[in-house]
Amino acid sequence: MAEPHLAEKKILRVLSGETISPPPIWLMRQAGRYLPEYRELRAKASSFLEFCYTPELAAEATLQPIRRFGFDAAIIFSDILVVPDAFGQKVWFESGAGPRLTPIADAADLTRLRATIDLNRLAPVFDAIGRVKRDLPKETALIGFCGAPFTVAAYMVAGESSSDQAPARLLAYRDPGLFQELIDRLVLGSIDYLARQIEAGVEIVQIFDSWAGMLPEEQFARWCVAPVRAIIEAMRERHADVKIIAFPRRAGLALPEFAASTGADALGLDAAVDPFAAAKLIAPATALQGNLDPLALVAGGDALREATARILSAFAGRLHIFNLGHGILPETPIAHVEALLAQVRSGC
Repeated sequence: MAEPHLAEKKILRVLSGETISPPPIWLMRQAGRYLPEYRELRAKASSFLEFCYTPELAAEATLQPIRRFGFDAAIIFSDILVVPDAFGQKVWFESGAGPRLTPIADAADLTRLRATIDLNRLAPVFDAIGRVKRDLPKETALIGFCGAPFTVAAYMVAGESSSDQAPARLLAYRDPGLFQELIDRLVLGSIDYLARQIEAGVEIVQIFDSWAGMLPEEQFARWCVAPVRAIIEAMRERHADVKIIAFPRRAGLALPEFAASTGADALGLDAAVDPFAAAKLIAPATALQGNLDPLALVAGGDALREATARILSAFAGRLHIFNLGHGILPETPIAHVEALLAQVRSGC
């Protein structure tokens, strides 16, 4: 049974089909290095993974932007690469260089991983969710997340981030059976991981497919659309009331088909998507989330005001959650976030 106060949560109202003006707002990576309190907190952990796996630190990081800005949703502080870590792949983060993993190059490498995800390894994430849930204002929704199978697989195969995800794409061409086995394992693991997040207290889940736009049409349908659809269908069976946002970054012209095929409640739009075109092309029953350029937020001033006004105008009268087209950048001035919030909440 839904909690009595859920009707007070603006994002849940939008995801349930109610148009709200002004729209609710949260920002991807809203807990991060642009906040001095985050930088101070981060210094308490010796590594990024330790930070993610320390419930009191992860919970505090999640709550910091809510206290400062009063966003309409908190998103649990973690990382998409805790999933390969929970499959037994070695994952670490190098300062200034990003994530590193022991690459999966062949069937032998895949065999060395667990067949199923180790949810005990992820218990600190669920603990952090419970801590956040207890301290959130009643009007603030809580979002959980995972990486989409293709995006997570891209990191697992390459062992790091790459501009074109060539290692994963080549493996998918050369050995589609092996790549399918990896994707299938990630689908099942993501289902279990999201389900446990929901049981711990999140009300919304977002599936991040950061590298969706790297694939041609046929591969996009197989490696991006089908796995996300499978996750969403399983979520509907296990937790029918949960709301689901899918973010297929750089999917471009494939966005309407992605929305229709996956059945997500909302579609996250990256900054390259024209908001007026998206409002026309994507079925009105699907909420749209986004899509301010993070650099416009860094720039501030007229650039920020004009870009924000354009998005508000494009999505006026339809289901909309204001957000960025990607994560907030570390160099973003706090004053610019405050200005954005004031403009969005004024509705113009």
